Amino acid sequence: MTYCVGLRLNRGLIFMSDTRTNAGVDNISTFRKMYTWCEPGDRMMTLLSAGNLATTQTVVSLLEEHSKAVEDRQPDIMKVPSMFEAARLIGQTVREVIKTASDGGHQSESGFGATFILGGQVAGGAMRMFLIYPEGNFIEATEDNPFFQIGEHKYGKPILVRAYDPDMSFEMATKLLYVSFDSTLKSNLSVGLPLDLQFYEVESLKKGYERRIQATDPYYREISDGWSDALRSAFNSLPDFERD
Repeated sequence: MTYCVGLRLNRGLIFMSDTRTNAGVDNISTFRKMYTWCEPGDRMMTLLSAGNLATTQTVVSLLEEHSKAVEDRQPDIMKVPSMFEAARLIGQTVREVIKTASDGGHQSESGFGATFILGGQVAGGAMRMFLIYPEGNFIEATEDNPFFQIGEHKYGKPILVRAYDPDMSFEMATKLLYVSFDSTLKSNLSVGLPLDLQFYEVESLKKGYERRIQATDPYYREISDGWSDALRSAFNSLPDFERD
């Protein structure tokens, strides 16, 4: 399993993903789930992935191969005219990869499922973010639906719903995501450190701040311990139950 979040702010986009791909007593491995395509001044796109690892790797590899191929090779994520077309391209690629993988008949298409979050901006267009489903269709983030989660999302969602504000700074949004991920990490073994963090500032058309967060990261430890203490303090401050 995994956990990835894309958050839409007035200032831009912020992405965070974990790196765990397997979890067990003696079977723990990591793999990067955040990918970026950038041509400064022209486009900046970030993709987060969750689901079958073979499917997500194949989708990303195909997108990479087409972007580095000769001029007449299409489609190419580095040449699509808009974020909408980029989402449609990725959706088509996901659908084709899953169909090809399941044609052998040994496993249904659901076993090869993968979900993606795509966010960024192409010159001449607006900053946009999409959630792309295994079927290849997608939806867009809006003011009413300003963030997307994929993977093991239920533990980290409550704090996002309660504390999100579109006017947040990147720093405040990062703190929010740290809490969301810490709640998930403490509740599910299939999500694990290190975490990858990235900012995109609207209209910049270039890669923003990036960071890999390890278990020893001082700020992560401070947030994790502080959130536990704050929850305990808030719980103790609530009125006690009294039997009739």
